[in-house]
Amino acid sequence: MNVLSDPMKRRWLAWGALVIVFLLVNLHRLSTAVLSERLTSDFETTAAQLGTLHASFFLIYAAIQIPTGVLADRLGPRYVGSIGGVVLSLGAVGFALSGSYLAAFGSRALIGLGSGVIFVSILRFCANWYRADEFATMTGLTGSVAGLGAILATTPLAVTVDLFGWRETMLGLAVVGFVAAGAVYVLARQSPADAGLEPIEGVPEQPTVSLEDIGGHLRTLVRDVDQWLLSIVFFAGNGAMLTLVGMWGVPYIVVVYGFDVTTASYFTLLASIGVLFGPTTIGWLSDRRGQRLLPMTVGIGLFAVALAAVPVFGRPPLPIVAVSYLACGFLFGASMLSLSVVKERYPAGASGVATATVNTAGFVGGTILPTVMGMALDAYQTGETVGGTVAYTEFGYRVAFGILAGTVAVGFLCSCWLLVRDRAATSTPERDRSSAP
Repeated sequence: MNVLSDPMKRRWLAWGALVIVFLLVNLHRLSTAVLSERLTSDFETTAAQLGTLHASFFLIYAAIQIPTGVLADRLGPRYVGSIGGVVLSLGAVGFALSGSYLAAFGSRALIGLGSGVIFVSILRFCANWYRADEFATMTGLTGSVAGLGAILATTPLAVTVDLFGWRETMLGLAVVGFVAAGAVYVLARQSPADAGLEPIEGVPEQPTVSLEDIGGHLRTLVRDVDQWLLSIVFFAGNGAMLTLVGMWGVPYIVVVYGFDVTTASYFTLLASIGVLFGPTTIGWLSDRRGQRLLPMTVGIGLFAVALAAVPVFGRPPLPIVAVSYLACGFLFGASMLSLSVVKERYPAGASGVATATVNTAGFVGGTILPTVMGMALDAYQTGETVGGTVAYTEFGYRVAFGILAGTVAVGFLCSCWLLVRDRAATSTPERDRSSAP
């Protein structure tokens, strides 16, 4: 009972419950790679249908980010987070029991619907329970959970599915989700005061937000140049990471180097390990130095350089590919600083909708970039298969990865623009929120 009455300990328990749900989110969104053969067999799907089944999660996820921000600001992380956990778990039950492709598609979309509210709920919780100089660290820690989920969605998930079956595994994940959602409801509150606890030093009490206030914040966000620049940064960083790990990182290794899928997946595992450590490390350094834009800019620039190894060399030595994948995962943490930047530039009551706006761009990137890369690869298709993977030419992969690196380079230029705007604005005593940071 003493743990629940101590706000410093209570916040870690509540955050832990929320990130267990977020861990499940990342397991579900990357699970189709491991389940693909079984889903194809059970539902007799084409490759296009399987891709659509996979994408249904991301389309719903991206679409509900801004509404989620509104709900998180109005209702708080307790209700939004726990209901999201229940919804995604109901979707997992439906997916496990699906007897047709249409039922599986609907269930997968329901998983995306429930999953889409969790990350923003966690950010809203952190804004209410942690100091401003802790926020980037907590955002990074939360992002690292995505890396752990990506790791669990590879070999551990495959082994579990082999032992128990994919439907039974999905039901098991649903049970964990229901329990975690219950823990969120019990432990999470809007603020320490809402939990009947003493305030945490340095964490101001959050104001009650009206729908009129939220509407005003949304109108400001639409006009805010900085918000658009930050959104492009996260579009590039998150989109590139999801594309590399979730789609084209493995086929490139299989086709160009002739490895089997399992061996090729070790390289994307390196990227996931990078995600496990990068966001936390970069977020901690940002909080420690009290800087956001400079580490974000440097990190995004290095991210673009790491991705450029493939378009520049085509078939670089494997150690370079391994370092490139690991570096991409680690440096992804730099793009997550965009969430901290936008949160700090808006009033406390708008942190949910502000971070949700930028987060939307990240998952639009995760939806668009794999398709654009695929279109580029289709122009260089050989008509052969290697290890069960459609073979494209090495030059095709150079073009496709060039698109990915170029997108991140655009994110780097946007972060440079933010730096210039910030330095110009610091010399101006009065700053207009809609036109300067």
